[in-house]
Amino acid sequence: MKAPLTIALIDDEPAIRRLLATALKSGGHKIVEAGDGQSGLVCVAQHQPDLVLLDLGLPDMDGLEVLDRLREWTDVPVILITVRDSPEEKVAALDSGADDYITKPFHTGELMARVRSVAKRVLPSEQDAVIEIGILRIDCLARQVAAGGSAIELTPIEYRILHTLARHHGKIVTKSTLLQAVWGSTTSSGDEHLRVHMAALRKKLRAHACDPPIRTETGVGYRLEDA
Repeated sequence: MKAPLTIALIDDEPAIRRLLATALKSGGHKIVEAGDGQSGLVCVAQHQPDLVLLDLGLPDMDGLEVLDRLREWTDVPVILITVRDSPEEKVAALDSGADDYITKPFHTGELMARVRSVAKRVLPSEQDAVIEIGILRIDCLARQVAAGGSAIELTPIEYRILHTLARHHGKIVTKSTLLQAVWGSTTSSGDEHLRVHMAALRKKLRAHACDPPIRTETGVGYRLEDA
């Protein structure tokens, strides 16, 4: 079982902080809180949390500014809490260094699932050359993929797509990040190429009854779900 996380809540609404703190403490996590951006930066510096839940609508500065300032000195995972739902803003936030986002209003069960996903990444039991997600197994050194012991034959491009998603499993990977990782650039025709290869990859995974699906986050990117 994963160890509990220290989680910083940066939100100006006390009722929201109480709700989140209650849910997170029930999962055994330690909570530290701040009600504005400046206090949030101080809170993160003092407590060195494993995860930050950051509201974008803060009274003293925009949450994206807080994120930018955090990224100057820490790579702590950040899940954004926002009422903004445009794909452009979500892409900008993810490209600026956010690890995930959740849109208000949300169910605490969804939030806890996102937190568990981050916990798997920030508190890995063993960092090695093999990624295992459910029945999916990726040998990064041999560049081999299997599901339930059965080999899955992938093209080099399909492998690079899957490997990139798997390294960030449970997290949204933007289309621009995938294009850069797979092709080394974000060409004008890249979106269409990505869709074609993504469809082929999904078909092969389904043929092997692979349990962690690749979800499309409309207008933003893709997420390889945790099993």
